[in-house]
Amino acid sequence: MMNKLIFGRYIPGDSFIHKLDPRTKLLGSFYFIGIIFLANNWQSYLFLAAFTLVAIALSKISFTFFWKGVRPLLWLILFTVALQMFFTSGGIVYWQWGILQLTEFGVRNGIFIFCRFVLIIFMSTLLTLSTPPLELSDALEYVLRPLKAVKFPVHEISLMLSIALRFVPTLMDETEKIMNAQRARGVDFGEGNLIQKMQAIVPLLIPLFVSSFNRAEDLATAMEARGYQGGEGRTKYRILHWQRRDTAVVVVFALLTVILIGLKS
Repeated sequence: MMNKLIFGRYIPGDSFIHKLDPRTKLLGSFYFIGIIFLANNWQSYLFLAAFTLVAIALSKISFTFFWKGVRPLLWLILFTVALQMFFTSGGIVYWQWGILQLTEFGVRNGIFIFCRFVLIIFMSTLLTLSTPPLELSDALEYVLRPLKAVKFPVHEISLMLSIALRFVPTLMDETEKIMNAQRARGVDFGEGNLIQKMQAIVPLLIPLFVSSFNRAEDLATAMEARGYQGGEGRTKYRILHWQRRDTAVVVVFALLTVILIGLKS
């Protein structure tokens, strides 16, 4: 199961999306997540879906990777959709039992919530798949730079997020190795009820925590041996450059906003 999780993974490429400035991709992803709440009808969601599919096509990354990003969260999405469908009133009542009811507005809002979750996951996955963690950290530090005026530790926060994002796939691979080792010793993680399955996962936690602490100690030792210090007075090896294609993407997002406002009912 762990090899299906792709959060934090980067796939090298030479596509239009890969060549964008990481600041453009970071701000564009957050902006997309914000304006998606402007959609409130079928036309606007179809337009957002088409926009997302075009962005995926421009990245030249297989659609399979994006589906893998949705699958681990599918049950959470369906649970949220079910709550929306059975506890929203309005319109024609199709079915009712006690406090539970299936109405016209509930079905419509449930479908819209599902589309919203999927589109947000797709765009977030596109950001991580097409942007190296170090470039993402540089972009985040640049975006948070104004907070330095209030003594906010921008560089340290960016470094922490970068390291955390970088080691998510590593921890997933480590978990898979531990599970395979315990399967070889006769442990079956798929049998029994839900509680028994959770109890079978508990023995994974101790070796995983030990491995994580060892990795953290090794990383801290390596950074200290190289004389690493904070962001004050520190030069940049990777210089971010804003280009014409980044300006074009900003214009596209502006047009996207205008069209969504026009389609809003």
